[in-house]
This record gives sequence, structure tokens and C-alpha cells, in this order.
Amino acid sequence: MDSTILQVPMSKSLKNSAQLVASEYGFSSLQDLLRVILTKLSKRELTISIQESTHIVSKKNDVRYLEMSKDFTSKKNTKDSSSVDELMHDLRA
Repeated sequence: MDSTILQVPMSKSLKNSAQLVASEYGFSSLQDLLRVILTKLSKRELTISIQESTHIVSKKNDVRYLEMSKDFTSKKNTKDSSSVDELMHDLRA
């Protein structure tokens, strides 16, 4: 097998954290995990998904945020402008 070395600069804390997770996933090393990922990537068999984590708020804050959002959508906080100049004047005021 013709092999090469891939160097990826990263912080020690990132490397340590990634090694721990790789071990928890059953990989013998971080390099082993990266070999699997790169093999899948090269065969176009890798799906990458980025998702935001969900934060659950307390009932009290849920009610609070709902009330705050009503303030933003109520007509009392909106103003119609008939021209760009009028809009810009209102924004500067």
C-alpha cells in the first residue's frame, strides 16, 4: 500500500476531546476513525449534517418569550412608510 501522511493542525484540547469520543465510539485511535471517515468520503458514502441543538426553556420563560414576541408583532410597534426617505428619517429618529 502506497501511503502518505496527512497533518491537520488543531488545538490539544480538540485532539484530546476527539480521541475520547472516538474511543467511546469503539475506534482504537483517532487515526482509525479518520481513516474510516476519509474512506467513506472518497467513495461518496458519507452524509454530513449540521444541526442546531435544541434548548428547552422553563414554562415561566416560555410564557415570557411568548409575551415578548407579541410585542414585536403587534401593530403598535410598526409604522408604514410611503417612501425610502421617510423610512430612513424614521430609522434615524
